[in-house]
Amino acid sequence: MVIAGEASGDLHAGKLIAAAKEKNNNIDFYGIGADNMRNAGAEVLVDSKEMAVVGLVEIWSHRKVIFGALDKMRDAITNDPPDLLLLVDYPEFNLRLAKHAKQHGVKVLFYISPQVWAWRQYRVKKIRRLVDMMAVVFPFEETFYLKHQVPVRFVGHPLVNEVKPGADKISLRNEFKLDANKSVIGLLPGSRKSEVKRLLGIILESAKQTKAKIPDAQFILPLADTLDEINLQPLLNEYSDLKIKVIKNRPYDVISSSDVVLTVSGTVTLEIALLKTPMVIINKVAWLTYVLVNKMIKINYIGLCNIIADKEIAPEFIQYDATPEKISAKIIEILSDETTRNEMIHELSKVESMLGGAGGIDNIANLTLEMLD
Repeated sequence: MVIAGEASGDLHAGKLIAAAKEKNNNIDFYGIGADNMRNAGAEVLVDSKEMAVVGLVEIWSHRKVIFGALDKMRDAITNDPPDLLLLVDYPEFNLRLAKHAKQHGVKVLFYISPQVWAWRQYRVKKIRRLVDMMAVVFPFEETFYLKHQVPVRFVGHPLVNEVKPGADKISLRNEFKLDANKSVIGLLPGSRKSEVKRLLGIILESAKQTKAKIPDAQFILPLADTLDEINLQPLLNEYSDLKIKVIKNRPYDVISSSDVVLTVSGTVTLEIALLKTPMVIINKVAWLTYVLVNKMIKINYIGLCNIIADKEIAPEFIQYDATPEKISAKIIEILSDETTRNEMIHELSKVESMLGGAGGIDNIANLTLEMLD
């Protein structure tokens, strides 16, 4: 039984199932997922698209769907226990199901850890009780779980295999009608409407101040498939002088065509690092959220590339520091100071090896088969 309650989890689960079936085609996979799991040959009992919500209000409004799915999976375990329960991220739901699985003697493999190392570390006690093996994608997670006496295996990050541009930088710039001899700045406002609403204004004002100092600077923005251009248009109209090129569904190509990227925090910072593109990371939340969360955070950085390296490779501007003046000044420094730029590229090039190199999906597939044995 495989549980992938979100789009990213379905993507990784689909690749995992396909890799496992190549090694042993006598395994039946079923559970919660979407198109990627279906295409890999799994039977999807509940479509994860119905469960993919973010925020307390949204979760509450979808509670019947979410708890209905949980009850359905519990019944499936009770009536016909699987040989292995494979949980992919989605921790609040999955740890509830893990408890039921343990009560029925089912082994539990958890792939892609909750960020217990960053905040709410008390959850590790529950994980120790309910999970037979944690398959983690960051090397520091293995250290964390070993410290807390949780069985763990570092399998490497699946993105190492997946993050590839479609062409070289010159070809991409030609395709996007960008001048190869002028600076290109990528603007990444995130994939959620809430992120765009919160941070796009800061990003665009930073771009405006950058253009005031570098008049021939060019700007390009990848539009996530979770958004429509209408979500950005009101603000883009206010900054029409920037002549921002909006490219749909091609984030890796946009990043690869850029000299520097201004990005929100999140998994995207790891993708940018794997593409070895210099970046500036920003984040800003409601002041009350910041006050409450800041007290619980146990890490020094928000960018995954910085967390992995345990030092600030890419500059971060958080909350009150996230001003267009400071952000713009840093972008200009990266573009104009070759030493700073080359040093950042050199440090970013180390991130892939820190993630265990290619082969993450193959490693988790092997671990899955090992636990079935």
